[in-house]
Amino acid sequence: MTTEEAIAGELHHLSEAKLREVLKFVRCLKLAGEGSAFECVLASEAVLAKGWLSPEEDQAWKDL
Repeated sequence: MTTEEAIAGELHHLSEAKLREVLKFVRCLKLAGEGSAFECVLASEAVLAKGWLSPEEDQAWKDL
């Protein structure tokens, strides 16, 4: 199985909202290859913030 096939298989298990996030990320990866890495970081920030702004994350980092 190729990486592309594995990714396609995983996509079938995602909600429409998650698929939109994946699409944004893929588009950012394409742009990053063209020198727009900063735009990719900005687009990823909202998605990553969901994980950062959680009680579990606060607990994991509380001793640092």
